[in-house]
Formats: sequence, structure tokens, C-alpha cells
Amino acid sequence: MLNFHLLIVLCFKKKKLNKCQNFSCALSPQDEFLDVIYWFRQIIAVILGIIWGVVPLKGFVGIAVFCLINAGVLYLYFSSFQQIDEEEYGGTWELTKEGFMTSFALFLVVWIIFYTAIHYD
Repeated sequence: MLNFHLLIVLCFKKKKLNKCQNFSCALSPQDEFLDVIYWFRQIIAVILGIIWGVVPLKGFVGIAVFCLINAGVLYLYFSSFQQIDEEEYGGTWELTKEGFMTSFALFLVVWIIFYTAIHYD
């Protein structure tokens, strides 16, 4: 997990610095951590979307389980694994909802594409 965290931080630092004309616009440690959470959610969304599409999961159950897994994994990541002070980032709720809607949209797109490609008659 630590290597994953470092990989995302380094990729986005490089990307951010390439967009900047000077080095004064580099990311703060808070922004780096929020970027890691955001992209970690996107990866979870793609993986779960593929699984839900291959396993013919339908309806509200699929959406509810995705929401629980997505929020639960991220909560465990920042509270247990990283052991950060949630208040620095606006509280637990702010960290839990960081990037959630975009990951939900990505999850739905991937789920629909895989489900349609495999199970459509």
C-alpha cells in the first residue's frame, strides 16, 4: 500500500510541476493526500465495476455494496493505515466524500459496459 501511495504522489507531483511555469505552485502535503484518496477511489471504481459487470449483479444491491466498499476501504486506509489527523482535512466526512461522485459515475459506466458486453442477448 505504501508503494501505491508513493507512486500516485510522485506521478501527480511530476504532472503538476510540468503544468506550472515556476516551482511555487507545487502541491502541499494536504493536496497530495487528497489526490491519493481521489485516485485510489477511481481505481476501486474500475475494479468493482468490472467485477459487478462480469458477475451479473443488478440493481440497488450492486449500488449499495459499491458505496459501502468504496467508503469502507477509504475509511480504513486513512484512519488505520495512514493514521492521519482527520481534522486537518476538515473531518472524517470530508475525507470520506472526497472524489466519491466521480468514482460513482466511473463505476456505473464500467459496470454498464461490462454487463452489456457479457450478458446482453
